[in-house]
Amino acid sequence: MGGVFEPLKGGGAAVALDEIEISILRSLAVQLLELIGPGEPEPEPDADPLAVLFAASDGPTEPPSDPALARLFPDAYGGPGGPGEKEDPQELRARSAEFRRFTENDLRSRKREDALAVVRSLDSLTPAGDGAAVLELTGELPLRWLGALNDLRLTIAARLDITEDDESAVLFRLPDDDPRKPMVMAYLWLGGLQETLIETL
Repeated sequence: MGGVFEPLKGGGAAVALDEIEISILRSLAVQLLELIGPGEPEPEPDADPLAVLFAASDGPTEPPSDPALARLFPDAYGGPGGPGEKEDPQELRARSAEFRRFTENDLRSRKREDALAVVRSLDSLTPAGDGAAVLELTGELPLRWLGALNDLRLTIAARLDITEDDESAVLFRLPDDDPRKPMVMAYLWLGGLQETLIETL
């Protein structure tokens, strides 16, 4: 099972991870949480539910300046080949801003919950004498992990300026002393985990 997800009897997925893999995955998930930022504060217990609902839909209207965050929270309109590509750019910006205002906070919360699920899953593992542990994902956890793995790959791809899958193959051939090599290896490894988890599900 080493390093790839396999199906569990009765549903779910399992993967064997050694201590280094657990440490790397946990570190990446924590960094993702830091990048996404803290969540919205919990509403007061006696707060008006309608006011809370309207406040929750009042999110940001400008795209993030960080390229990794921009990849995680892209504009809804106006990208190459996307909806409205040939429309007026000013109108597309206005539509994207409005869409972002109503959706980004919820999307951030979901991505934060996915990354937290990864951290908590890994924290519950106890490696055996050989330094490996079997992580079993059931219920909603496989989808949480799938979301987090995708977000981690998008973040690393933004840092490496990867826009197409074939670019990662070129980066794979980097010399070992290239400072990008560890990130490239993490990107490819996460891709393998993501692919086998999708196949398992």
